[in-house]
Amino acid sequence: MPLNVQLEPTVMVIFGAGGDLTWRKLVPALYSLYLDHRLPERFAIVGVARRSQDDEAFRRRLREGVDTFSRRGRAEEQAWDEFSAGISYVAEDFTAPAAGQALSRRLEDLDRTWGVRANRVFYLAIPPGLMESAASQLQRLGVCRDCKRDRLVVEKPFGRDLASARDLDRLLTGMFVESQIYRIDHYLGKETVQNILAFRFANSLFEPIWNRLYIDHVQITVAETVGVEGRGDYYDRSGALRDMVQNHLLQILSLVAMEPPVSFEADEVRNRKVDVLRAIRPIRHEEVHRVAVRGQYGSGTMGGKAVPAYREELNVDAASSTETYIALKLTIDNWRWQGVPFFLRTGKRLHSKVSEVSIIFRPAPHQLFPSAAVESWQPNRIVIRIQPEEGIVTRIQVKQPGTRFLLGAADMQFRYREAFKAQPPEAYETLLLDVLRGDATLFMRSDQVESAWSVISPLLDVWESVPPADFPDYPAGSWGPEAADLLIAKDGHSWLQPVVQEGQGPG
Repeated sequence: MPLNVQLEPTVMVIFGAGGDLTWRKLVPALYSLYLDHRLPERFAIVGVARRSQDDEAFRRRLREGVDTFSRRGRAEEQAWDEFSAGISYVAEDFTAPAAGQALSRRLEDLDRTWGVRANRVFYLAIPPGLMESAASQLQRLGVCRDCKRDRLVVEKPFGRDLASARDLDRLLTGMFVESQIYRIDHYLGKETVQNILAFRFANSLFEPIWNRLYIDHVQITVAETVGVEGRGDYYDRSGALRDMVQNHLLQILSLVAMEPPVSFEADEVRNRKVDVLRAIRPIRHEEVHRVAVRGQYGSGTMGGKAVPAYREELNVDAASSTETYIALKLTIDNWRWQGVPFFLRTGKRLHSKVSEVSIIFRPAPHQLFPSAAVESWQPNRIVIRIQPEEGIVTRIQVKQPGTRFLLGAADMQFRYREAFKAQPPEAYETLLLDVLRGDATLFMRSDQVESAWSVISPLLDVWESVPPADFPDYPAGSWGPEAADLLIAKDGHSWLQPVVQEGQGPG
């Protein structure tokens, strides 16, 4: 199968190769890139983990992951044989002081076989507590010294708070240069998230009205129907604020609110995103209760089946005060967005799985139609749908059919599947290919990470010092606690229900 001859020979070393991330996401994504001829002509994967197994056992395990989770379905025999020929395994405890010799030999063998010193991507698919050991080993071995050719991919969470994020940053930048470090957030690899940039800056129709003069407020919703899915030990130390708001939602907000970049260069785009985070009005500790709501799901019904409360989940403290839901109002203090509130909400065990950005516009300045004609009037809005059905919906007012002059809402819809007759790639496919190319546009820089932690630090401080007295405060299968409705109602608004249901028309 012909591959991408334009990309230089590359070896990807995955630390924590025996984990779910490698099995569910990374290798299925790399296999899809192989089928699409996007990988380098000479490409190898080296898995590193503590468990003792040979190359064939490792490949069989990865094949199961591809068959189960790849968007392309089960792997074809010939294609998998060709792809997996470049997969090998190194059994090492990379936290041990003397570890790493087997990995060094494997990398040297590949360079010798290919006759060239390959690019190296070191993917740390490991818990935060092991980052220092793995990074120190790479520095000690000297296998990641080439600033142009060697890259380090770091999975979230990027710290637990602002102080720990800074500690992690000092650790990594003390061993590697910033341009080598790719902090990955899979949300930024989703097609519709990237399309926010195209929608805003490639269409002169929208950019002139993308400001406080025309936009009333913005809503960002990331709702999940699942619970903690067996990750209770991790999630109970994290919660929705750390797990979702600090990275996913604030990154989406940055793309929606950023100023036009001068170019599409990675640092130029990231500079504009940092500008937004720094312009968010700091939340004073005494204001937290007025701008933020936290929640935790109780027992309820999902898809006709009874589900347990969060405190009844495996490996969750029976008296846990960890939030599984958050609603938040943010204000951006700059010329473009002054006075425009941004409402964010995210949670687990909610009514529907949906991620979308709703841009709600101000009403027409003069209402010339009689009151009877506008009984069902709704403000114009643009909804950027991230999942499950990627697309963009623009809601406008039109005259309803009939002899009377009555206005009604109508939706103009763009759906990726219908427009391009193709299945969009998985987020990790996009992000891994960018790593191979050395394109850091969709990856977070250290100042982005610190700015995001600064935004939510007051909430962490207050909530950790004042435990909630009303948890659980929303049933599984609902849209969250009543307090979230009151939060947005104080500004005269209400949360919008999803515009497009999966496989259906507008809702």
